[in-house]
Amino acid sequence: MDWKAYYNEHKMTAEQAVQHIKSGDRVVIGHACGEPSFVIDAMVANAAAYQNVEIVHMVAMGKCEYCQPQYASNFRHNAIFVGGNSREAVNSGRGDFTTCFFHEVPGLFETTLKPDVAMVMVTPPDENGMCSLGVSVDYTYGAVKNAKTVIAQINPCMPWTGERSLVSVEELDCIVEHEAPVIELAPPKIGDVERAIGENVASLVQDGDCLQLGIGAIPDAVLLFLKEKHDLGIHSEMFSDGVVELVEAGVITNKKKNFHPGKFVANFLMGTKRLYDFVDHNPDVMIAPVDYVNDPRVVCQNDNLVSINSAVQVDLMGQVCSESIGPKQISGVGGQVDFVRGAAMSKGGRSILAFPSTAAKGKVSKIVAQLDEGAAITTSRNDVHYIVTEYGVADLKGQTLRERARRLIAIAHPDFRESLAAEFEKRFAEKLEV
Repeated sequence: MDWKAYYNEHKMTAEQAVQHIKSGDRVVIGHACGEPSFVIDAMVANAAAYQNVEIVHMVAMGKCEYCQPQYASNFRHNAIFVGGNSREAVNSGRGDFTTCFFHEVPGLFETTLKPDVAMVMVTPPDENGMCSLGVSVDYTYGAVKNAKTVIAQINPCMPWTGERSLVSVEELDCIVEHEAPVIELAPPKIGDVERAIGENVASLVQDGDCLQLGIGAIPDAVLLFLKEKHDLGIHSEMFSDGVVELVEAGVITNKKKNFHPGKFVANFLMGTKRLYDFVDHNPDVMIAPVDYVNDPRVVCQNDNLVSINSAVQVDLMGQVCSESIGPKQISGVGGQVDFVRGAAMSKGGRSILAFPSTAAKGKVSKIVAQLDEGAAITTSRNDVHYIVTEYGVADLKGQTLRERARRLIAIAHPDFRESLAAEFEKRFAEKLEV
């Protein structure tokens, strides 16, 4: 059948499309800013028709209404990364959390999390009947390939992000046309602490390095201090507007990359229309599935790969929790360990975990004697390289436990160094001057 005939035959309203969801189905929703809000709204409006529909998602940037208490018998959220809109449901017991390295998520869709339905957003088809998954290729591509039924919102506002983002019209079972702005993530506010951290992290970045950046104020603050660098590259799970600014300033060129030279490589995007316009039909941008981009065996093929991520707590041995407050799940591992390990295997690579020295308005130290009871160890002490706060840089690679503790205390907030030094003396039978 001609793809245009197929398209017209499978075109329907959102209300008709969500009738293909049945009670007990597992529904995988496209990730982050690529989520298909229009058909999600139709699904929620049809909630009375469902019982125990499992919603599998990572970062939910939309309304996430299916997590609300009134839908507890209709939907059960299974988060692979807990976001702000899904935390209450997961931690109250109405939802679940599945822990998994980001690069392994598509593999779950072939084994333990086989989807009945994938709900995604794509561009209109090109002349060959191919649609781009735009800002969300990551696990969304794997969901399309493995779902029994694919419901696709066709949105002309979705940017076209290259050949690794493409799916055929004939893979889409329910085609819903709806134009709406792609969800945007506003640039974070950067304060004095974030600026100090950004400057410290930037001191570890050299000309020609290839960067992986996480999400939030600290990665954006790092970018502020890279304007004197030259020929930086990007191989990252995602990037945002700050990268566009450095491209326009001539700092990021991808010229020195030995792997995918000249290309911005990522698996999803979060930002504003400025970012989406930059990547749209840009031949230098390669947005590809996460089981390729984040695979440490792929990451390490970039020489001088520098990964920059954050953390919730670090103990004096260098164990890192980046996803929970005690047993309360607040996020997930995401791609942190993917890139920490990829950077460790990269020729000249470095991994950096950067965060403010305190939380709770200065009342709590993020460098602690022991992680909170029940806290998840996201990045092991064996994987950690650099820890950075606004007070400096601690290089932990190859250091004894005694020296690790000494270096971490030196970059802790001054208000907490004395109590940490007391723990140091108790543990190592040595008095530490702070």
